Amino acid sequence: MKVLVLGAAAGGGFPQWNSNAEACNRARRGDPAAPARTQTSVAVSADGEHWFLFNASPDLRQQIEATVELQPRFGLRSSPIAGVVLTGGDVDAIAGLLTLRERQPLTLYATGKVHAVLKANSIFEVLAADVVKRSIVPLEQPVPLRLPDGSLGGLTIRCFPVPGKVPLYLEAADGTPPIVLGEETVGVEVSDGRSRCFFIPGCAAMTDALAQRLRGAELVFFDGTLWRDDEMIRGGLSSKSGRRMGHMSLTGTEGTIAAFADLGVRRKVLVHINNSNPVLLQDSSERAELEAAGWEVAHDGMRLSL
Repeated sequence: MKVLVLGAAAGGGFPQWNSNAEACNRARRGDPAAPARTQTSVAVSADGEHWFLFNASPDLRQQIEATVELQPRFGLRSSPIAGVVLTGGDVDAIAGLLTLRERQPLTLYATGKVHAVLKANSIFEVLAADVVKRSIVPLEQPVPLRLPDGSLGGLTIRCFPVPGKVPLYLEAADGTPPIVLGEETVGVEVSDGRSRCFFIPGCAAMTDALAQRLRGAELVFFDGTLWRDDEMIRGGLSSKSGRRMGHMSLTGTEGTIAAFADLGVRRKVLVHINNSNPVLLQDSSERAELEAAGWEVAHDGMRLSL
């Protein structure tokens, strides 16, 4: 199984378009210790020829042009992209679907609730239903990923609920609890029959069930949004904590580093990293602390094999 990291940043990317913070300015200046990152998406293949995207970021066109494996190779129009798997309905997970609108056959895999979000917004009808298949993925059931001709693509996914929230644009103003456990936010286990990895770009808390699921895993891509829970508040960027936004922080007694400490995961890789998170800076003390705990910070163009 081959995995390409197309983008590793949280919504807005790094640098974020309207951020005048020093870290973003370092990225703009081309500082080698602060490399720019596009918004999070990975591509997975069982054969190195046919690829499935996991989330379609707003930067998808740029990511395809930067990744030779995803570029057309046959005829006037073609694509090695066979399908897209969505972990939620947030803008940074679905906006890139609009890039795939040129009547290219593929399959869109998501839970029923995420498909309902797309159906409720008519702009996504540009993914013509006679060309782009919609596949509803039930929780906790193995689902084989298929090529556009219906044949097996060599990968099987299993979606499972993780604590998260509805997309910001769907939050109710009537006090609806922001953190839920269901079809709104899922993690995905990906298997080729020999190896498996996990893609969990958003997670508000580590549950006992999730910890047991991840124990001893070969590879986990995990939510790396914030270094500390009040990071956005301290920086004057938001009034919301990380958990309120649907994301665990890396530090603290209930943070990601502590939660993974005894799980025996062989390779732990952060994705969905916010521009405010100092681990994006290779020369930061936070980056050194993170790496000492056995974590890697994903970067655009990162390639992994299992």
